[in-house]
Order: sequence, then structure tokens, then C-alpha cells
Amino acid sequence: MIIVMKAGAAKRDKDVVLRRIKELGYTSHVIHGTTRDVIGAIGDERGKAALQALENLHGVENVLPILQPYKLASLEVKKESSIVKISDTLSIGGSQIVVMAGPCAVESEEQIIESALAVKKSGAQMLRGGAFKPRTSPYSFQGLEEEGLKLLAKARDLTGLPFVTEVINPETADMVADYADMLQIGARNSQNFALLKKVGQLGKPVLLKRGMAMTIQELLMSAEYIMSEGNQSVVLCERGIRTFETATRNTLDLSAIPVLKGKTHLPIVIDPSHGTGNHHYVVPMSYAAVAAGADGLIIEVHPDPEHASSDGAQSLKPAKFDVMMQKLRLFAEADGRTM
Repeated sequence: MIIVMKAGAAKRDKDVVLRRIKELGYTSHVIHGTTRDVIGAIGDERGKAALQALENLHGVENVLPILQPYKLASLEVKKESSIVKISDTLSIGGSQIVVMAGPCAVESEEQIIESALAVKKSGAQMLRGGAFKPRTSPYSFQGLEEEGLKLLAKARDLTGLPFVTEVINPETADMVADYADMLQIGARNSQNFALLKKVGQLGKPVLLKRGMAMTIQELLMSAEYIMSEGNQSVVLCERGIRTFETATRNTLDLSAIPVLKGKTHLPIVIDPSHGTGNHHYVVPMSYAAVAAGADGLIIEVHPDPEHASSDGAQSLKPAKFDVMMQKLRLFAEADGRTM
């Protein structure tokens, strides 16, 4: 259920509602709107009648059921689009399109510094790079782990770019959170519920990727796991799903953008690199994603993709990325947005 407070309701009125929700055995989540606050009461649906009675409390406008199984991520709870704060100067979900760029994996200090300087020069607002790499084959490069995190932090200090990197298990989540500005949940872990709960407790912004065979509703339910732990700073990421098509690595579902915009207040980022698996297709799919209303892009850029430790075939060279960014601004301007 959601308890809609009256515009200008006093703090003491909200405190009474929160206390009563707790007494009824529910968990409360306050969502701050532009004109009024909404309080989500999450728990056993058998207590609906008791929650409905909260409508009689001072400062409460009405009490409404949440029809969707994903409660906190639903537009029923929050009508306005959420804006997820990454740093004091950068947020995802507003009028600015945010581009996260960098190599698939951190390989060396020279490589990540060169990549960070290049993407910063071209206008990217965030650096991406993997320190922990869950791979299909156990014999593939698995990442530099904490050393990779230190190198990402060094690149951030040098360029001022906040960075997003993947967390792969609850055991190392605290360590990754100590370094990273944003935590990425990869496609292989998008239904690792223990990990989702853990990052929900850490309080850092989360980039949640869609699983290879995940429906839209399953993606939103995974977001719900994070949000139910108290972390509302979730950004969804469409990175392609597995279909019968073999011409591309995955099938990039750009229709997910308007579908999600009609179901959730959470921002949506598109990953055309994993979505296509081919650097030739990354640029046009980036343009298409912005035209369709994406809040951001996450793109693999490598100074020497022919010798990359992972995903070289889908990585742009810095010069090609620079040209793409220049044209991408035109698509953003046509939609009344900035970069």
C-alpha cells in the first residue's frame, strides 16, 4: 500500500504514520516528491484493512493499493522520474544524458589512465572498467581485483571522472563500495538475490543490468530487491537479451526504453557494446538509444582493442568514440536534452 501525504504535511504527521506502519508489522519507505511525500508500506498483504485505516490520520490524503508486484519501483509509488545522484556534480535521470565509457577490464595503469583521459576529452561524464570479471570460461581473464580498483581510483583522481565497476559477490561488495562511485550488477548476477540485498544495504548508487533471458518484470523485481533494503538509487540497464539471432552477440531491446518509462520511475541506461558485440554497430545503436529516450549510455572504449584482455571486438577506439560523441550531441539537442 502507499500512503499519500497531503501537500505541506508536517513532519510530526509523517512520524505518526511511520510509527503506525511499524506497529502493524510493515516496512516503510519514504519517497520524496516535488509537492508531497509518499510512504510505501511493504509487507504481508493480508493486513490491507489495517493500513487502509491510516487514511484517518492527520496529514494523510489517501491510502492506495500498489497493484504491481514491484512496489517501490512502480510509477504507482512515484509519478515523477527519479534522479540518481552519483556525485555532487553528476546525476542520472534528468535532462542531461550521461555517458559512461572505458575498457571492459582494467589491464594496467597505463591502459586505464590513457582510456580515462581519452573518454574525458570526448565528453564522457563517467569512467567504466571492470576489476572483477565474471567470465563464461574459467580460463579467461578474471580481472585485477583490488589492484584494478586502486587503478580506477587513480584514474578518477587524475581526471575527476567518477567510476562504475562490477561487484560479483557479497563477500567483496564492501571492498568494491569503498572504492567505487557506482556499483554495477552484471547480467549473470541480476537474479543473485543475496548480492542484490547486499548492495541494497551499502547505500551506493547501483547500475542493474538486465539478465540474458530476463523479462522486463523480472528486471523490475530485481530492482525491488535492492530498493527494499533501503537503497532507492537504482539505475536500470538494457544490455541485450539472448534470442535465436546470431548476427549480433545479443539482441538489443531498445523497445525496453519506452516500456520501462511506462512502468517505473527509475532511470534507464543502454549498453550497446554488449547489446551488439560488434564495434561497427555500437555507434548507430547509441544514436537510436538516445532518440528513444535513454537517460544514459555505457560504452566500451579501449586504446588498443585488438589486444584487449576481454571484449575487444565490441570496443571503440578513442578516435571513433570522439566522433560519435560529437554527433550524439545533435541527437540530444533534437530531444531538448544536453550531454
